[in-house]
Amino acid sequence: MPTVINPATGKTIRDLPWHTSTEVEAKLTAARDAYGQWRDYSFKQRAECLKAVAAQLRKDRERHAALMIEEMGKPVREARGEVDKTAWCCEHFADHAEQYLASEEIPSDATRSWVQYLPLGTVLGILPWNSPYWLASRVFAPALMAGNTVVIKHDPHVPGCAAAIEEAFADAGAPHGLLQTLRIDNEATGNVLRDRRIQAVSFTGSTRGGRAVSALAGELVKPAVLELGGSDPAVVLADADIRAAVDTIATSRFICAGQSCIAAKRILVEQPVYDEFLKAFRGRLEGLKVGDPTSEDTDIGPLARAEIRDDLHRQVSESIAQGARCVLGGDLPDGPGCFYPVTLLADVPRTAPAFTEETFGPVAALAPVADIDEALEVANDTQYGLAASLWTTAERGMSLAQRFEVGQVAVNGIVKTDPRLPSGGVKMSGYGRELGPHGIHEFVNAQQVWSGPKRD
Repeated sequence: MPTVINPATGKTIRDLPWHTSTEVEAKLTAARDAYGQWRDYSFKQRAECLKAVAAQLRKDRERHAALMIEEMGKPVREARGEVDKTAWCCEHFADHAEQYLASEEIPSDATRSWVQYLPLGTVLGILPWNSPYWLASRVFAPALMAGNTVVIKHDPHVPGCAAAIEEAFADAGAPHGLLQTLRIDNEATGNVLRDRRIQAVSFTGSTRGGRAVSALAGELVKPAVLELGGSDPAVVLADADIRAAVDTIATSRFICAGQSCIAAKRILVEQPVYDEFLKAFRGRLEGLKVGDPTSEDTDIGPLARAEIRDDLHRQVSESIAQGARCVLGGDLPDGPGCFYPVTLLADVPRTAPAFTEETFGPVAALAPVADIDEALEVANDTQYGLAASLWTTAERGMSLAQRFEVGQVAVNGIVKTDPRLPSGGVKMSGYGRELGPHGIHEFVNAQQVWSGPKRD
C-alpha cells in the first residue's frame, strides 16, 4: 500500500498494509449477512441508526477534521465543515428516504398495480481523496436508507479517514457489516466488483478510472453511477452583479485548494466588463492565504500529492507558453510540502491546457467573450459536462440554463452538492445521479406489481 505522506510537511504519517484476501472475504460476508436483516428494518429503524451516526460524527468532529488535514491537507475550517455536511447528509436521508421511496400507484387492467422500490443488496463505493467524508456519505446515506449495505474503497492516501468513518458506525451502534471500508488496490477492487455479493457500484474520480469501472460494470450487468472529472465554466455577463460574482467564483475555484471536480475552472467574462472583473478578481485572490492547514486563518492548504502539483504546474507553464497572461502566481515555491501559489491566468487561449484539461489546484483561468452566444459556445466546447454557473439577471439566467450541456447549473450562486438536490454530469463527466430523490433511486429495484383479477 502506498505510504501516506502529510502534504504540508512531506513527512510519512501512516504506512498500513492492504487488506488480505481473507479480510476482504470476511467483510463481504459480513455485508451480505447484515443485508439479510437490514433490508427488513423499517424506515424509522434505519433513520435512527443514521441519525446516531450523524451525532457520532459531530461529537468527534475535531478528530475527523484532523485526519483530513493530516492525510490530504484540507484547511481546518473546511475540514470541520465537511464533517458537519456529512452528518447533515445522514440526517437528510434519514428524514426523507421514506417519502422519496414511496410506492407509486399506476392504473392498468389490474385490480391494483403499483411500483415499489426495494433494495438491491450490497453497494460498492469507489472514492477519491479530496473529500473523503462527504463523498462517502453521498454513497452510504441514500444507499443505506434504501435498505442496502455498503462497502467503500477509499483512495489509498486517506486510510485514516476511511477507518474513522467505519469506526463512527461501530461507535453509533450500527449493525455489524452495515458500512465497511476496504484497503485494496485496483486489481482487488475489480475482483470485489466481480463478486456476486456486490449488486451495484458508485464511482467518483477521474474519467480514466470511470471508463474502467463502467466497462467492468457493463460486462457484469451491474448498475453504476459515475461522477467523473469536470472543467466547469463560470459565465459572467455584462448585466451581472460583478462584486457578487467575484466573491462567489473565487470561493468556488479555490475551495479544497482548487481540488474539486465542480470548481469553476474556466471563467468566461463578457467583454464590456472583462477588465473590471479581472481587476476585482485579482484583488480578491491577493487576499487569500496559502499555508499551514492547521491554522484557522489559512484559506488554501497544500495539494494532496507532489505529482498533482507537478502536473498542475505543467498545465500552467504550457498555457503561458501558448499565450495566457500570468497575472498572479505561476511559480513553484521552495520549501517542504506540496504548496502551490494562488495563480490567475488571463486571456487564456481556448487550446491551452488550462481550458482543455481539468486543472486540479489553485489556478483560475479567465478569457473574454463577445456575448452570450460565444460564451455558450466556449462553455460547451469541452469533453466534460459536470456543472456550470451563470451570472446575469435572474430571469435571463433561468431562461439560459437549458443551453448549458451540463448536469447542474447555478444561476447567480455557487455550484455545490446538496443532499436535497440531485448531482451528476453528462458527456465525459459521467452518468447517473447522486443525492436528492433521484440519487436514492439509483440503487433500488423499481419492482412493478400487478394484482388481479384483471379488469375490463
